[in-house]
Amino acid sequence: MFLPLAVIACTVGATSQAHAEAGDYSALQTIMNLISPPPADNPVTAAQMQGPYPLLPNPAGYNDGFSPGAYYQWQTIKLAPSTGAVCGNGSQYKFFVNRVPNTRNTIIYMEGGGACWDYASCSGQTGIRGARNPNGIPDDYMSLLNPASSLVSPFVVRAHPWSSVKTQNWNMVYVPYCTGDVYSGDRVAVYNDPTGQNNPLVFHHNGARNTRAVLAWLKNKLPRPTQMLSTGCSAGGIGSLNSYATVRRDMAPTYGYLINDSGPSFSAPVGGNPAQYPSVPLHTQIRSAWGLDQGPMPYLASVLPGFDSNNFGSIYAALSSKVPNDRLGHTHFWQDLNYSSYSYERFFPEIVNAPNQAAKEALIHAKWATDTERLRQTLNTLSNFGGYFPQFRALNESHCTTIVDFNHGDIQERSLELSHFIASVLNGSGAVLDASEASDAADRAKPANPIYELIESLL
Repeated sequence: MFLPLAVIACTVGATSQAHAEAGDYSALQTIMNLISPPPADNPVTAAQMQGPYPLLPNPAGYNDGFSPGAYYQWQTIKLAPSTGAVCGNGSQYKFFVNRVPNTRNTIIYMEGGGACWDYASCSGQTGIRGARNPNGIPDDYMSLLNPASSLVSPFVVRAHPWSSVKTQNWNMVYVPYCTGDVYSGDRVAVYNDPTGQNNPLVFHHNGARNTRAVLAWLKNKLPRPTQMLSTGCSAGGIGSLNSYATVRRDMAPTYGYLINDSGPSFSAPVGGNPAQYPSVPLHTQIRSAWGLDQGPMPYLASVLPGFDSNNFGSIYAALSSKVPNDRLGHTHFWQDLNYSSYSYERFFPEIVNAPNQAAKEALIHAKWATDTERLRQTLNTLSNFGGYFPQFRALNESHCTTIVDFNHGDIQERSLELSHFIASVLNGSGAVLDASEASDAADRAKPANPIYELIESLL
């Protein structure tokens, strides 16, 4: 078998320079893996293909597009309809794998990108905060010509110029987002055009089954990871949180890590007072639109003792108790104006009718602060589930701490950087770091960042 010199050089460099981690192959085994890629050793069992939300692999002989020895490149993986996977518009679901020969360790990165629950937001209508990829996933999605995915975070860029993390040497799995339901729904919705000008929109909120189909493929195609990080930002952050119990169980890593970036599942008990629990109206809406109470949440409660499907915010303590030896983290900005707008902007009359944008944003921030403070206090009580809450970054409405780079997510009053929190999750011992920034003054006083300004102009 002919091996490109670039692959051999990259492999030898990674093997010789990277610090040896649990799950890494020896130098000799790495070279052998170039010739004979290691097979899966944790395949889907017959029992796992039964019951609610089964693991359904591609049928035998199905051309999924995977080449086991195509290392250090993004491969488009196609899932058959029989797996239960489908995008919101009914098109084929695809995800992406970037494999390496030198380790079993794996990062599963779930893509961010909003949410939807009506015609305007699910159809991709201009000017409406909606869901990503309403028209499905193209095969070349991870091309450098699409930097919003291929370069979105140091977690999925192997040679990031200034932000490093050990997972850059791991197998990478990029799970795209096209169902508008933060990877959690299980309902085919029909949304009518309120103008009556277009046909009704049939939309598959199929995130829960898509995630299961991805796991089935991973179990049947790649070795069981020794170390596994599940992460993502925004919708991908809450997707990684909601799916972690089952992803961890089915992938069965020796060491499991979770970093939920800016996808909080706030406490909002059914029937709760929105003045006390500002996320109640949003949660009421998505329970119905995404079919959460008919399948996904009861299923999660059945596998995660302590999770109360009547209060999504109970997932943090439940996960902490379920996997006490895993290291878990949550991070978001106090001044986030993106996820917070999704959470409150369309649900509170005083926000809808605010006299100006500044007044609207102040009301949104106040509700976000109420929800965030409750979550911060919860995480402070959980030794293996840390919370990291910086104030502000002049990028993407202070939304997502880990996109573009790991810079400017600092908590200056404690001389902490976001990278310290990430390292606490991935490399630390004892309690996972908890930290919160009290003021945004230092963040807003920073000089303009030309890279962030360029990205903002493109957005």
